[in-house]
Amino acid sequence: MPVNSHLGKKMDLDIERLGINGEGVGQWDGCTIFVDGALPGEKVHASLYEKKKSYGRARVLEILSPSPDRQDPICPIFGQCGGCQIMHLRYEEQLKAKRQRVVDALERIGKFKDIHVEECVPSPKPLHYRNKIQIPVVPSDSGLRFGLYARNSHDLVDMKTCYIHCDRGEEVYQKIQVILKNSSLKGFDFKIKSGELRHLLIKTATATNEVLVVFVSAMAPTDELRRVAKQILEDIPLVKGVIHNFNAEADNTVLGKSYTTLAGSDCIEDSLCSLRFKVSPASFFQVNPDQAEQLYHAALKASGVSETDTVLDAYCGVGGMSLLFAKKAKHVIGVEYVPEAVEDAKYNAQINGIENVEFHAALVEDFAARCDSNLDVIVLNPPRKGCDPLVLDKLGKLPAKKIIYVSCDPATLARDLQLLSLQGWKIDSVQPFDMFPQTSHVETLVALSKA
Repeated sequence: MPVNSHLGKKMDLDIERLGINGEGVGQWDGCTIFVDGALPGEKVHASLYEKKKSYGRARVLEILSPSPDRQDPICPIFGQCGGCQIMHLRYEEQLKAKRQRVVDALERIGKFKDIHVEECVPSPKPLHYRNKIQIPVVPSDSGLRFGLYARNSHDLVDMKTCYIHCDRGEEVYQKIQVILKNSSLKGFDFKIKSGELRHLLIKTATATNEVLVVFVSAMAPTDELRRVAKQILEDIPLVKGVIHNFNAEADNTVLGKSYTTLAGSDCIEDSLCSLRFKVSPASFFQVNPDQAEQLYHAALKASGVSETDTVLDAYCGVGGMSLLFAKKAKHVIGVEYVPEAVEDAKYNAQINGIENVEFHAALVEDFAARCDSNLDVIVLNPPRKGCDPLVLDKLGKLPAKKIIYVSCDPATLARDLQLLSLQGWKIDSVQPFDMFPQTSHVETLVALSKA
């Protein structure tokens, strides 16, 4: 029977667990069914809207037996916006589900048995923790519309308040909405490729309360955009700079590569682990800085680094962990592919008076190929796709005493740990951190040593 012949089929499902995107998972007719909004332990009446050979997707029509851990989300657009996936689950249970996701990945993908995974470290703030928000701007009959996209679409969901956005950033967002709606600026229409504003990006330094505003548009800055930038700087004292970013690409990429300062400063300053950091429009800075501090200190402790050690910080970004490790180590080498991030890292070392660190703009796999054996601790903090096998092959063979792996994806983490285990590395500890409360994402800190 064709797989699509079941579309619209009504079914009762027992939800067994959460999927990697926060959806409920059940079984029907020998097939795995993913159900958005359903929670483990629930029985739901659902309608199938997508069917493949081995899995399907269904919508909840009725919750026949609700979970005792279900709660009313504080956000009125939860379930419409694609930003948060598990706000309807009590926070204590969110932490348990994230730990279990790490356990499942290590067992199913990494093929590890009897690996102890610690309880997930809760975020100091389950809400209002994000120091950055990217808001699409589109045209409407009444002017500009601001919101967030529904999952896997360009359908905008109107958003008045984001409950995971930090308080100061949210305060700025509310005031900017008023200024923009009173302007003559036009939102970008993807269908006809017309309009000035594509996105509004707000970056907040939570330690200093300095805010940077970035307007993303598909054209050069107009006179009206420059006027609005100056008004924002005058009317909102928290804002230290307004930047224009040029992006004319017809894809889902938010930021282009060209920046122009429209008013004020081109950067702000934040603090992490008692270190000062420059935050520019292009640079990556931890989205949940309070939780990042806990993670960084745990990584430093797990490494056992001493004043005689040389440390390699691969995928170092703007140098957050590099500078923290440099306080304890003899020497730290940071490697990062993005040249702008490397320049920021060098600047951050300078303003903190740290001299026993060097930064290189290079692909980690290229740098690893010419890396010498005088490394004592290796820190890996790759993007979601994990490490290139060449990186693990080269660095895994070096006679370092510790590898500290910080991962934002349990699946690629488990894959990479398996490769390292084949080179004689053993897992000493696995510690999940909730870096993104109300979402299905989980950060994991793993310490390894030679078996």
